[in-house]
Amino acid sequence: MTERPRISIDEHVTLLAGVVHDAVSVERLLSHLEVVKVKVLARASALAEANAAGSANERDMALREIAAELGGAVAASDRVMQRRIDEARTIVEDYPAALKAWELGRITRGHVRVITDAGANLPGDVRPMFEAIAVERCRHDTPNRVRAEIEILAHRMHPRSFTERHQDAAARRSVRIVPGQNGMSELIANLPTVLAEGIHDRLTQQTRAIIDTRKERGGIEAVATDERSTDQVRADVFADLLLAGTPALDDTRDTTAGPLGAIRARVQVVVPATALAGEDPACDLVGRSPIDADTARRLAGGTPSWERLVTDPVSGTVLAVDTYRVSLAMRRYLQARDQHCRFPGCRMAAIRCEVDHTHDHALGGQTEVTNLGHLCQRHHSMKQFTKWRVRQLGGGVLEWTSPLGRTYREDAPTPAVAFAPA
Repeated sequence: MTERPRISIDEHVTLLAGVVHDAVSVERLLSHLEVVKVKVLARASALAEANAAGSANERDMALREIAAELGGAVAASDRVMQRRIDEARTIVEDYPAALKAWELGRITRGHVRVITDAGANLPGDVRPMFEAIAVERCRHDTPNRVRAEIEILAHRMHPRSFTERHQDAAARRSVRIVPGQNGMSELIANLPTVLAEGIHDRLTQQTRAIIDTRKERGGIEAVATDERSTDQVRADVFADLLLAGTPALDDTRDTTAGPLGAIRARVQVVVPATALAGEDPACDLVGRSPIDADTARRLAGGTPSWERLVTDPVSGTVLAVDTYRVSLAMRRYLQARDQHCRFPGCRMAAIRCEVDHTHDHALGGQTEVTNLGHLCQRHHSMKQFTKWRVRQLGGGVLEWTSPLGRTYREDAPTPAVAFAPA
């Protein structure tokens, strides 16, 4: 096999610049076409409404008829097409400001989906104000980053408290099984988010403990032959814990009753001060989604193994950062400031990230908050082994520079941290 000749650095940069330019151009074109498509499908909904005699059943039949016609024309099922039509009508009629911002290229399709999903349960008279605030916020970050903030905004603007609505939803918690193929099934648990996140985190920690000890304990036959993937180990530990109360194979010691059982779940929660005072704002489970104030209060006050971050509801200033486990004030400060990985667009919670020296310690970088930031393993490696570069501008602001020289400003996430480490 003949090796392809390596290209020069200048050639690589030129070719990469062309790829990025073309990708941006294509993305803009696709976005324009998506907006046109949404407007066309909304017209289909209006046509169905106009052709219906008046009853709900007749309107539904008219919509089904048009959805089937469109589905046949574009090789999609009528059910899929009807869902697309309903979604398009919601965007056009209920979220005109988001549609306009999308059309002008200020936000993306992903942002529009975040806004419509979060605002789905808001009353009509509240929706315009919610939409205006959400669109402005979406202009400054990726859909993944703003999702939790937009969801919390919707919860705070809803006339019923988030706690009341969470209690209604929690009353419908359940576990069900969905039969699959080839002797497999899905076991689905509908649980409060913080419990589901805690379960998944504990399983993940136990899985990593098993996988990380394979090389160290390769002399043990059962460990040496273990070639399961991360997902496979996590599924096996899940089943073992439920059926037997302990993992069947604990690679972290010689016996089956190893230290895996001592691993406990970790989550990172942002709690407004008003929640601890008895009010019911939505609280942020960092990296995931909002949780109710009752759960946040129990975690903050009664469970010493949970990190606690208390913020002022008006200024966003962090009032307290505390934990039962002994940790350095500097690390606690950075977790409060960063909340998540500081690479543009990444939402990996800070508790699952590494504290990185922006200017490498080996090259003289100081161990101080103005030279530190959280990076997940993926983006820490990119900083080390690729041409992406980062520098701190002060106040927790990071500026990333891509291999092509594009710069991306990464502000400290809301709430703004305005306190100094002890």
